[in-house]
Amino acid sequence: MTCKRAQGFLESVGVSVAAVLDAKKVRMGPADALALARKVDRIVATRGTKVVTVSLKEDRPDDATLLAHLIGPSGNLRAPAAVVGRTLLVGFDETEYRRALGA
Repeated sequence: MTCKRAQGFLESVGVSVAAVLDAKKVRMGPADALALARKVDRIVATRGTKVVTVSLKEDRPDDATLLAHLIGPSGNLRAPAAVVGRTLLVGFDETEYRRALGA
């Protein structure tokens, strides 16, 4: 459901996606999720209505804390996940997507 909302939002603001990975075909386990997190400066994780922002430049949490925000019940990276500049968005929150995209 959140993947469809995220895709609909991106289309509504006219943003094209550089690459799309089908989470059913390509699994990102904990090691891959941590590798992705190491490439960004900030993570914005949404779960329901709760939004958590983690600055990796200022206060890098331990791997267990990062994984708690990144990994879903399947044991893989939660979807939708998007890298916008130096920010990793996990889950969908329209306000955070607008902020990251400058839309």
